[in-house]
Formats: sequence, structure tokens, C-alpha cells
Amino acid sequence: MRNRCIRSPSSRLRFAHGRVDITPPVGIYHRMWGAARHDRATGIHRPLYGDVLVFEPLDLADSDQRMIRVQLDHVGFGEERHRALKTVVGQAGGVPLERVVLTYSHTHSAGWYTPDRFELPGGELMPAYLEQLGDKLQKTCRETVGCLQEVVITYEYGWCGMAAERDCWDEEINGYVTGYNPDAATDNQVTVGRVTDANGTIVHSFVHYACHPTTLAWENTLLSPDFVGAMRATVEQQTGGNCSYLQAPSGDIGPRHGHQGDTSVADSNGRQLAWVALAMLESMGPVGHDFRYSGPVISGATLGSWAYEPATEERLAAQGVFRGGRHKVTLPLKSRPDRQSLTAELATWETRQFEADKSGNTIAARDYGARAERTRRWLGRLDGFSNGDIYGMPFSVYRLGDAVWVTCGGEPYNKLQTKLRDRFPLWIIIVSPLDSGIEVAYLLPREQYGKGLYQEESSLLAAGCLEKLLDAITARIEKVITN
Repeated sequence: MRNRCIRSPSSRLRFAHGRVDITPPVGIYHRMWGAARHDRATGIHRPLYGDVLVFEPLDLADSDQRMIRVQLDHVGFGEERHRALKTVVGQAGGVPLERVVLTYSHTHSAGWYTPDRFELPGGELMPAYLEQLGDKLQKTCRETVGCLQEVVITYEYGWCGMAAERDCWDEEINGYVTGYNPDAATDNQVTVGRVTDANGTIVHSFVHYACHPTTLAWENTLLSPDFVGAMRATVEQQTGGNCSYLQAPSGDIGPRHGHQGDTSVADSNGRQLAWVALAMLESMGPVGHDFRYSGPVISGATLGSWAYEPATEERLAAQGVFRGGRHKVTLPLKSRPDRQSLTAELATWETRQFEADKSGNTIAARDYGARAERTRRWLGRLDGFSNGDIYGMPFSVYRLGDAVWVTCGGEPYNKLQTKLRDRFPLWIIIVSPLDSGIEVAYLLPREQYGKGLYQEESSLLAAGCLEKLLDAITARIEKVITN
């Protein structure tokens, strides 16, 4: 046999986790979907959480390398709010801004918290909520830093068919829709991380998966983490430790059973992912051991015997490597629509919606409202990107032992992750998007431009953006795994 040792990929470091309930108040502005007819949230499906994760090297002399990662149950915030939250977290955790990572579960049922919504129904509750969110994260971070302990993160891969390709050609309209495409293959890989303390007890876990949290859509009026809520609850019930969801690049991936108003469908989707994650956790061997071929055993047949054996000193040392940082790559912006024209277009759609509602034509009113929402979002994008033809996309690359943790801005297609795995097959690769303001939107592969996809229409970035980001991340990974 060519391989007589199956490594248990691991990271050895100091780690702490803190969690805070960040559920907005009922009645807050909630409408995320253009087809939605409500403005205010009418209730709560499951609580929304903010997770604060602190990572630092085993050697306390290197504590200045500490990295803090915050995971929020929100779709994403604009650049100004995103940076403000990172700032308060960095101050509380004693790290510079460039060593704070902020990403999102990307649930579409938490609300849309941009300044242009403050004057809409329920928007009056947003400023106070956002201020309280910063205070909660700051307090949680300060408490979490005081709980750092030595841990081992052990990783495993699995597969879950809950998600599917969502770029789908509809012959009847002669165009693309954004929904389940049964004819396309999907990257269904799940990466699970088991975090154990010095006694081998599970104290935390990670589930990394590519799927837009869009189970719940325009008919849903409840605040919800979507499938992430049931996934976490199911894993935590079985393991006894908290579980964090890490969104993977999913610009082209969503749930097969999506765009629903029924929260039980979101819970079902979450349990599907949780059960896969739990099976993977159950399959892992003891901490600090690799699975090795022990040799033949003469029995009724000549058996090949395998056993878990302690990792070598060399392997343990490699698992303790901790290095990385934040970087930026220049990406091309496409031409943007004119603000004056957009303002006039918005007024037209809103007038048509009002007239359709007045006449009792609910379908037309819904469609005009959706057109108005698309226009309103483009006006919001222009607030941060009115000039210039390039954008400095932030990204981070950290080597934590046998794993490379990557974040980037925007919403890349899943190709970013699959290509990185192809280029670095011996490493655990964890890629998380949305580590910047949400305005920039999607990063599509070059060949997907010009097809009339929603993701191109709503993106600020021009063709070639994904490939440039992929190459920039590749170069940084090569440095952290070889230096």
C-alpha cells in the first residue's frame, strides 16, 4: 500500500469562545426580500447569536499574534458599521484592527441594517439595536480573552446534500432564475472541527459548509438564523459544547428546499447538516493520534491491522505553527448606474406599487415592490463606491497547524474554495466570505459574466475579480505553509 499512515489533521493553540444573544427586538425593520410585503418582524423563530472566538499561539511570548474572529447571525453590514464593530472588538481584545476578523452566517431572516432603512417602518429601532450590539460584543470579547486555554482542534471532512447549485436556466422565461438546479453538480463538502481541552473533553466545535441561509424567504416574518439555528442546537445537545457555524463561499449555492415561509423547513435543513457533523465527530480518533497500519495478523485470513498511535514529535510541532495576517488585493469595478436615474426609477416603481395595491392587484404590487427594492439597494451601493474603477478587497490567511483559515470580502462563488483545495490537497482549507462591508456583493468566475445572472447584476465587481482574488490568496497560503 502507498499510504501506511492516515494523518489526523490538527491545530494546537490557545483558544477561547464566548457567545452573546444578539436577537433584535420584535417590530424592527425586517424586510430583506424584494417580494416581501411586510416591513416589521412579527416574532422570533430562534435566537440570533454573536460568537467571539479568540486564537493565539501556544507560546505566551507570541501572544501579540492573537487573532479574534467574530461570527454574527446577520446577513452582513455596510463597510462603516462592519469596521466600527471590528474596532470595538479589537479594543476589548487588545489586538490591532488587522487582527480582527468579522464574518456572518448570512441569514436572510435577520433584517437589512443599512442607513437607508432607518426611516422605513421598524427602522427607528435600528440605531439603538446597533449600538447595543457593539456594547455586547465588546463585553463578550473582554470576558472571552480571560478564558484562553490550550486546546487541540481536530478536523474531518464529510458530505451533506442539503445544499445545491442555485443558478438555474428556465426555458419558459428564456433566462436564469436563482433557485435549485437539479441538473448541476454541487460541492457538498462539510468540514468539522472538534475542539478539545487538556483532558480530551469537547469544549467547542465548528461546522464549515457552503449554503446560502435562504430557506426562509418573503413569506417569513420572523427573526431567524435560518438553518444555522437548528444545526447548532442539535450539535450542542449531543456534544455538550457550543458549536459555531462558518459560512463557506456560496455565491452560487443555496438549499434544495428553500424560499419557504415555514420555519420547520429551516429546522429540517439544519438537522440534516447537524447529523452529518455529528457523524464526523463520532468518526474521529483520540486527540494527538494518527491512524497507522500495524502490519499483518495471521487469523482465518491474513488480516491487515490498523491502530491509532501517538503522533510523532515532528507532527506535534507542526500542529503548533501559528502564523498569518491580513492583506489586500486590487480588483476591477464595473461601471455603475447613474444615481439620478436610479432615484427617478425608484419613484416610478413605488408609485406603481401604490397604485397596484390600491386597485387590489397583489401580484403586481409585489413585483413592483421587488423592483423598487432592487433599485434601492443599488442606491445604497453607490454610497460607498461612487467613484473609481478599482476596489481594495481585504482578505486574511492564517496557518493554524495543519489547517489554513482564510477569509475574504464579498460573496465569492464556491469555485474559490474548490480551487484552493485543489491547489493545496494536503491541507485543511477553510474559507469564509463576507469579511468586509456587504456592498461589494458577488465575485463570479470570469466565464459566468454576460449570462444575465442575478449575481452579476447586483455586483460591483467586473470580470476577472474571482481569479485575481484566488491567485492572491494562493500566494499567501504558499508563504504561510513554507516559511
